[in-house]
Amino acid sequence: MPLINKTVLVSGANYFTDKDAINALMDSSLPVDVDQAIKEHQSIIKAFKKAGIKVIEVGAPKGMQDGVYTANWALVRAGEAVLARLPNKRKPEEPVARQHLSDLGLKLHELPERIQAFSGQGDSLVCDDVLFVQSPYRTSKAAHPIVKNLLGFKEVYSLNTKPQRWFKFGPVKNNKITGWPDSPTFDLDLALAVIKPRIDNSPPLIAYCPKLFKWPSRKILKDLKGFDKIIIPKDEALKAYAPNLVSTGEIVIMNSGAPKLKANLVKHGLKVIELDLPELKKGGGSIRCSSLTLD
Repeated sequence: MPLINKTVLVSGANYFTDKDAINALMDSSLPVDVDQAIKEHQSIIKAFKKAGIKVIEVGAPKGMQDGVYTANWALVRAGEAVLARLPNKRKPEEPVARQHLSDLGLKLHELPERIQAFSGQGDSLVCDDVLFVQSPYRTSKAAHPIVKNLLGFKEVYSLNTKPQRWFKFGPVKNNKITGWPDSPTFDLDLALAVIKPRIDNSPPLIAYCPKLFKWPSRKILKDLKGFDKIIIPKDEALKAYAPNLVSTGEIVIMNSGAPKLKANLVKHGLKVIELDLPELKKGGGSIRCSSLTLD
């Protein structure tokens, strides 16, 4: 029986493409095999069900290339959802997400109009009553305290991964399509993962890649008390999308190509299901991105 991520909302990959390269991981020059992307998405659903996760499936939003990434639709906790504010090309997903979450009976919260960016669960990872949330790439920092108060978290850790830069050392690079600052880890779920909640006297477990974070955030995570931590190597994080996983607290569904993370998870008593998802990765997302936790 899952301890966390008991129920997830998933969409479909029917309209998936990387035509509009709205993040630093996308390359519109690379063709996408939609049929293969659909098969990969189905393999994620199959793995979820094998791990005991209840999967609620909704239709893929028609014509929306990123509609498969339901994690960005909202952040959900205890029957309430803070709705996302997505970049320009994903704006049409917002009413779709609102309708689906309303149909599920969730109490919906809209952020103030001054908050222009909030990437939902993609940028906001929950561990018990703690929220890890990032800015500035897809989430406005002003959203952090609002989300904390709306959903009743006791503690919020505001983090920042390294930006994409011109020629690696130059100015911060803005995405040509969204106009927003960009990063290879534009969403926090590409740099950090929640593996286990607190169980009796055992501390919660997170996994993250220190080298992807700017120094102040790296120090926050290093000094974080009351958590067990697994360090993810940079190459596994960037090449294999290793942090972009879903854990039940007992079983971890993760991308293949991250042997060091897998070995550390096994050492912590977890079972691992590995998936190979090359097409879905072309959109800059993977397993965690493709599922919105509802419990």
